[in-house]
Amino acid sequence: MATMGTPAGAQAVTNSPPAVPGAPAVTLEHIKVHAPSIEGNLEGEAADRDVIVALPPSYRTSPGRRYPVLYALHGYSIGAAQWLQEIHAPQTIANAFAKGAHEMIVVFPDAKTIHNGSMYSSSPTTGDFETFVARDLVRFIDGHYRTIADRMSRGLAGHSMGGYGTSRIGMKHADMFGAIYMMSPCCLSPRDPRQLDPAALAPLAQVRSAADSAALPFGLRAQLASAAAWSPNPKNPPLYLDLPVTDGAVRADVVAKWAANAPLSFVDQYIGALRRYRAIAIDVGDEDGLKVDAGKLHAVLDSYGIANRFEIYPGTHVSNVAFRFQDHVLPFFSQHLAFPNGR
Repeated sequence: MATMGTPAGAQAVTNSPPAVPGAPAVTLEHIKVHAPSIEGNLEGEAADRDVIVALPPSYRTSPGRRYPVLYALHGYSIGAAQWLQEIHAPQTIANAFAKGAHEMIVVFPDAKTIHNGSMYSSSPTTGDFETFVARDLVRFIDGHYRTIADRMSRGLAGHSMGGYGTSRIGMKHADMFGAIYMMSPCCLSPRDPRQLDPAALAPLAQVRSAADSAALPFGLRAQLASAAAWSPNPKNPPLYLDLPVTDGAVRADVVAKWAANAPLSFVDQYIGALRRYRAIAIDVGDEDGLKVDAGKLHAVLDSYGIANRFEIYPGTHVSNVAFRFQDHVLPFFSQHLAFPNGR
């Protein structure tokens, strides 16, 4: 699989923008959202998902007002709560509003799994996290908060694995969102089978439980997460997945399944859907190896004449993600989502 970046542990240390003096407070609500799309998965992932909802300052004081919604997807190895720490929310959200971004609701679903990440994909092993984000979650938020229940007032963004999720869900569910923003998206390119090292992947064959998975290093655990998402096998307990290497040999059939889930493999099938977006953005740090594939996706969009904003900025995979969220992501959606009274 393509790399998911270079974090050594679950919680990355990121630069923090200073607080804007006098910025009105953003309220966080921690809720559970039931996901029919995740029920019955073979891995035993909870169908009641943790979700954090950031409500803008005026939400309590303006009870007749409705708001656009930004759905923000976290990366691999962390959950929603940890990603809020990495982007220094809710402070960065409050800062963005204080600096001129129009107020919106920001929703952070948790897609962490026993192998540390769902890949926001559809799998009988992990559950259908793609549908959870695009359908179940949107339906719940529209039913419980004062949203503008229209695709042009919904945005989708994510970082790393969440950037992959944004590309995947954005292409397949353009009927649900009006603008998308991919931050350092991982896993865009098909994996070259010649790059697979059977010896390095050999420890995966010994994994028989969630506890075994938890003991693996970051890279190997990410391979398990990818297999659970992209090469599920209901006939192969106890993990219900097929690995790309078996008995020291690369399995071309499994690698082909992974390749089929790479956005650069299927983007051409969704050009019509991508044309529906009011705006598309991609950004990535200049010290991030993911910049090559991000540039390839930008080039594909350009080749089809699909307007998109692409920026390589100073930084690593994670170092400046809080600044990007505050000063670029939220203003982007402030500009391109449909707000009340035409704002």
